[in-house]
Amino acid sequence: MSMPLRAEPAPPPVAPDDRAFFGHPRGLSTLFFTEMWERFSYYGMRAILILFMVDPAATGGLGFSTATAGAVYGLYTSMVYMASLPGGWIADRLLGQRRAVLYGGMLIASGHFSMAFPSLTTFYVGLLLIVLGTGLLKPNISVLVGQLYRASDERRDAGFSIYYMGINLGAFLSPLVCGYLGQRVNWHLGFAAAGVGMVLGLVQYALGGRHLGQAGLYPAPSKSPAEAAANKRRALIWGGGGLALLVLFALLAYAGVVPVTPTQVATAAGYLLLITVVVFFGWLFFASDWTPAERRRLYVIGIFFLAAALFWSEFEQAGSTLNLFADRATRNSIFGWDYPSSYFQSANALFIIMFAPMFAWLWMRLGPRNPSAPVKFSYGLIGAGLGFALLIPAARLSENGTLVAPWWLIGTYLIHTWAELCLSPVGLSAMTKLAPARVAGLMMGVWFLGASVGNFIGGNLASFYESFPLPNLFGIVAAFGIVCGFLMLVFSPKIKEWMGGIK
Repeated sequence: MSMPLRAEPAPPPVAPDDRAFFGHPRGLSTLFFTEMWERFSYYGMRAILILFMVDPAATGGLGFSTATAGAVYGLYTSMVYMASLPGGWIADRLLGQRRAVLYGGMLIASGHFSMAFPSLTTFYVGLLLIVLGTGLLKPNISVLVGQLYRASDERRDAGFSIYYMGINLGAFLSPLVCGYLGQRVNWHLGFAAAGVGMVLGLVQYALGGRHLGQAGLYPAPSKSPAEAAANKRRALIWGGGGLALLVLFALLAYAGVVPVTPTQVATAAGYLLLITVVVFFGWLFFASDWTPAERRRLYVIGIFFLAAALFWSEFEQAGSTLNLFADRATRNSIFGWDYPSSYFQSANALFIIMFAPMFAWLWMRLGPRNPSAPVKFSYGLIGAGLGFALLIPAARLSENGTLVAPWWLIGTYLIHTWAELCLSPVGLSAMTKLAPARVAGLMMGVWFLGASVGNFIGGNLASFYESFPLPNLFGIVAAFGIVCGFLMLVFSPKIKEWMGGIK
């Protein structure tokens, strides 16, 4: 695919000396609270999703087996992030990031409200709407954050850490609200509360848009009006055709003409995900119009993609394997107070709120001694493995039916939090700096494609919860993360060289 070259990134569309929000651009506050409410909706629903699916129908759940629920969970969470690829392309070529975020939020809210109705059909429709909406919103709001800064601005990593703290403020509050309503009152009321959160985020985004200046208002400039028209035609053909096929498939499945099970759909989605990764990186690496410096940076993006996919495959078991462990094998009480098992989903977010400012301060304090992005990635992978290593003794204790103390899970989430703060905000920032400016949204989609692969693997690992000894399962996951982390550490000098001076 031929693309025009751009030697230098475009200047930021806001004043580079804007320090109105804790030393950062005022527009960061708008994106901070928009993402806070979007994450409130996402993590609130996620906290109860697999628990709702495995809950017997007699008590309001879907009555799925653990294997089926794990397949659906893995499919949903992976597709949420895979949709970031077309979402980034649509914003780059057609809508601009600002409108993509707005339309995506509308779809997300509609999806949560659809799940508020007690029907299997509205359940699946709601998941689909959330997938489509998050694909538009998630990569593009991160691009907007990056556009608030110049590429050389030393505040970028700290800015992404602050933004990341906003994400986790919503993630902390949502399980407390949606989890309580879902587990103690009614599952569908929990889903509805998630929708209300997204609506609040949209209102805030519309009111605070003036602080974003020109950031993301328009799609990337095309070489000619003919190219712009061709982009629109391709979007209509592929988007309309894909939607028509999806509707036809849904109608045939609903009518019983095409017998389909959730496990079959999840398996097919796994193959689609693999094909997407191979085709996309094949195009990315073999396109002929990248400069040598851009091509080396694209190799780094590929390495970061693999590392991120592995990290998220371990970390994102919080909503699947670890959520089931909290519900079935953990004593959900402390000092005589009984709480819903979904409350554990707030632990990671609470720790990030506590430690994100410390990590942001640390990276700035270190200055030129700040570890490189590949080194931070290796710390993240090792930490993900260590978190599961801590759970191995707890898993052994639970094998005879003993409910283990909640501190085992709390300790795991603490270690995973430190690992996440080494990898995730740093990865977001690195993607905005490594990506060629003309495909910024698409490259952010690559970051979320890594999360898609990781979520698919992590969700499907929950399928082995009842069929595989937990100590062995946790041990394999732990060993894989630690070994890959040390390999990343060994090769970090070469990766840093390929980054071409980008820190």
